[in-house]
Amino acid sequence: MKKIVFIGAGSMAEALMQGWIKQNVLTAQEIYITNRSDKERLQFLHETYGVNKVDDPAIYQQADVIILAMKPKDAIVAMRELKSKITAQSAVVSVLAGVSIETITHFLGDRPIARVMPNTSATIGMSASGIAFNDKVSATQRSMFLELLEAIGSVIEVNEDQLHAVTALSGSGPAYIYYLMEAFERVGTKVGLSKDTVRLLMTQTLAGSAEMLKQSTDEPDVLRKKVTSPGGTTEAGIQALEQHHFHEAIEACIKEAEARSRSLANG
Repeated sequence: MKKIVFIGAGSMAEALMQGWIKQNVLTAQEIYITNRSDKERLQFLHETYGVNKVDDPAIYQQADVIILAMKPKDAIVAMRELKSKITAQSAVVSVLAGVSIETITHFLGDRPIARVMPNTSATIGMSASGIAFNDKVSATQRSMFLELLEAIGSVIEVNEDQLHAVTALSGSGPAYIYYLMEAFERVGTKVGLSKDTVRLLMTQTLAGSAEMLKQSTDEPDVLRKKVTSPGGTTEAGIQALEQHHFHEAIEACIKEAEARSRSLANG
């Protein structure tokens, strides 16, 4: 039986543990959770998913993997407290935006470390994750980390510097899609449809478009042009997006998020 210990119990920790339990990769009994002070949150996760609260410090010594999932602003204090509790062999997986392997090594010592940027779609087994390893991660550990992430979606190995871009794109990506859906629902009700109707139409449209991109060998611009008849409604909509600088807005969004990830890394 594995022992996976989460330091931090926020939305990403919940998404990962829920996804792993749902996909039968880990049992609730293999997962332990702790945080600095929110005992109600720990109790909620314990009652909801059956995971264990860390009541005995010996658990840290027995852990196969320590997952850093606290808020990035709390990371340094948490790692200082954690260092004396874990063994030199314990592997560390960080899901913290902007906190580098170098920083983790400084506070937790030279040990196997992986940085992962998943997203909250891990809850339903559809995360898009990027992962980077240090040279202390063994082949066995690498396989274990990849297996855990593949069970909750897609994973791609990148170099650590590329995790800033992964964070900006797929890590934050669900929020952008939900923000887009908010806009669809707002305008859809203005043009006479119910919110439920807009939700049904657009969730299926988004899902269908994503599946077309996965199954088709065509580039996105080719698929777009196949939908866009000259002088038609789609062309009118695309022209409006261009007039409102849609591409520039998306570029600004990603660049700002990527820059924020880098600024977190620089303290």
